[in-house]
Amino acid sequence: METARPNSSGRDRKTTRRTGQQLGRIALDPSRLLGAQHWSASRARRVVVGSVAIAGALVLAGCDSVSGIPGDEPAPAAVTTPPAAAPTIHATSAAPAPSAAAPSTGAVAELPAAVQRWANDLKTSTIAQLQAKCWTIAPKNVSDMYSDEQPILAALAQPGTATEDAVTWKTRTTTVAVERAALDTGYACPRVASAGADIEYNDADARHTVRRYLARVVGTPLDAADKDGTYPLVCKAAPATWDPTGTGKASAAPLANNPGKLTGVTKFADQEISSETLRGDYLAVEVPVTNSAGVTKSRTFTLVAGEQGYCIGDVSP
Repeated sequence: METARPNSSGRDRKTTRRTGQQLGRIALDPSRLLGAQHWSASRARRVVVGSVAIAGALVLAGCDSVSGIPGDEPAPAAVTTPPAAAPTIHATSAAPAPSAAAPSTGAVAELPAAVQRWANDLKTSTIAQLQAKCWTIAPKNVSDMYSDEQPILAALAQPGTATEDAVTWKTRTTTVAVERAALDTGYACPRVASAGADIEYNDADARHTVRRYLARVVGTPLDAADKDGTYPLVCKAAPATWDPTGTGKASAAPLANNPGKLTGVTKFADQEISSETLRGDYLAVEVPVTNSAGVTKSRTFTLVAGEQGYCIGDVSP
């Protein structure tokens, strides 16, 4: 199973950056999520539905997969994206009728259809089923966020607010946010936090990004719909902002210009994925991979937080 080198507090790291109205790549802190009981984090920088940063303290995340952190293992089998048609949800107050899309900005009177489909499943599915359906999110975070459905449904019954990057619904106790890019997929799994807390991501989400990337490389994606055209995981070449060592001389993310860097990889050690924080927004994820000749070698993936979540910018030789 995965090994872990905890930080000085012995806790997993979460980091955020306050940027106003954008929903981006942020560290999901389950200590603030509905249903989370035992997760805390250190060295946080606050965010209100915004772009993210990855900060400071060293952590090697332990056991993300099958015999790893309880609840953070991938679903046992991939599932196809849920069908488009689904009945309307009912919460403690009357939910708005679903619409196909949300406005670009401003008030959202009707629940977007992609969110409606997920909300229907929230009422009828187990956590394990939701983890399989929400395969873009680290399974442990799905468990923490979705354990108490009623406050979530009550929030979704309220009018929402749309920005260029996200749609958010709130009550006095709960905040629910969906990245706008997720609305375009037809099935949108939201992030959930208690009212006043930040919508955040953590290192488990970064490790999950690498897991998804490698699963694609070896031909066994977590879901049949997990393809680069719909769910890009590699950082874009432009604008050229890649600078993990802080030289002040940004360049294009190397992997963007060399997408075949892992050609020949046939499997990876899912139970041995670990992560380490670097400077600023950057984080390193290490995974043993095996090539077609049967040679196993640890490869280090460097990720950065951006407006659409974690993206991979480079892989060690």
